[in-house]
Amino acid sequence: MSLKQILLIIVIFVTASNFSFARLKIPIGEREVLNKVYDLPNTDEFKLENGDYLDLATLHTEFNIAYILPLYITKDSKLVGYNEKTKEFFDIPENELNAILVSQKLNKESINQLPFYTKFGGKLVAVLIIGFLIWGSIPSKKHKIEPKQV
Repeated sequence: MSLKQILLIIVIFVTASNFSFARLKIPIGEREVLNKVYDLPNTDEFKLENGDYLDLATLHTEFNIAYILPLYITKDSKLVGYNEKTKEFFDIPENELNAILVSQKLNKESINQLPFYTKFGGKLVAVLIIGFLIWGSIPSKKHKIEPKQV
């Protein structure tokens, strides 16, 4: 099965109104993303009021498609406190954050970096999809069949 046939089948399935998933809406837009980057020790120093323990996470805002294809970052990442059980984040004052980083021997720049896929992966995947669509729409050269005597 050629790539053109596969793309044609996908287009038919997506555009056909009698299929149930044709009404499925794909979310596109900005969203806040919270990624846990460091698990602080479970000591009294990092214990929260509700009894859970504080961890460190990065918080950034990105424009993405279907929550899995980040196209670009709209707001740079920052380090925040994070409660993994309740999925809540807390803004930590700069001096307290620096004290935590020093006590754990962490480098702020290295821990506050976004993953490669978040920075560039979505752009690469989007370019590949567009490239395949363009390549699939270019007509292929017809091969002439010459009759041979048997």
